[in-house]
Amino acid sequence: MTEENPSPEDRELADLPAPRRPWRRATLVTLGAGALASSLLGLAVVPDVAYSLRSGEPRELGDLRTAPLDTALGDAWVHGEGQLSVTHAIRYARPLEHDTYRLASVEGNPKLWVQIRVPANEEGPRFVPPDSFVGRLIPMSKLGIRQRGLRDAVGEVGLDRPGEDAWLLLDGESPAALRWALGLFGLLAAFAAFNVLGLVKLTRPIPTRERPA
Repeated sequence: MTEENPSPEDRELADLPAPRRPWRRATLVTLGAGALASSLLGLAVVPDVAYSLRSGEPRELGDLRTAPLDTALGDAWVHGEGQLSVTHAIRYARPLEHDTYRLASVEGNPKLWVQIRVPANEEGPRFVPPDSFVGRLIPMSKLGIRQRGLRDAVGEVGLDRPGEDAWLLLDGESPAALRWALGLFGLLAAFAAFNVLGLVKLTRPIPTRERPA
C-alpha cells in the first residue's frame, strides 16, 4: 500500500478530531513556572553562595565612624568597632524565630547601619548593644532577599530612610554561617533542570515509524 492510496483504516484515523489534552497544557505551564521560579531564586542566592566560599580572617575596619566605605568592601567579611545609635534604630522579628533583631546606625556615621541579633531572653530596656562587630558588609543598594525590606521598614517608623549610598553590616554573619546557601543553590538548580527536562520531553515530537509500501 502506497502513501497515495491509504487504507480505509488510515483514512478513518485521519478523520478523527484531535484529542483534547487540557492536562498536558497545565503540565507545561506548571513546569515552565517551576523552571522560571527556581532559576530566579537560584540567581538571588548566588551572592550568598559566593560569600560562603570566602576564607581567611575578617578585614579590619577599625573605628566604624571613619571606616572607608568603597566598592572594594562590597560583600566583605569585616570587623569594626563603634557605638550604635539609640534613637536612630528599629527592632523587628522574623517568622519562626524566637530571637529579635535590632537595626541601628553607627554614631558619627549615619551612612553605616548594623544589624544585631538579640536573644529572646535578653530583649528589654536594659539590653546593652555590643560595640564590636564581625560580619558581612554589603551596600544597601544590593541587599539580598532576606534584608530587602529593611530600608522601607526604617522609613515606615518615621526615621530617615537609608539612601542608596548607605551600607549594612550584618553582625554575626560569617562565611561559615552561610554554608547552607550551597545546598539551597544545588537544590534549586536540580529543580530547574528537572522542570526544563520535563518541558523538553513533553514538547519534543514523537517519531513515527514509516509503514512499508
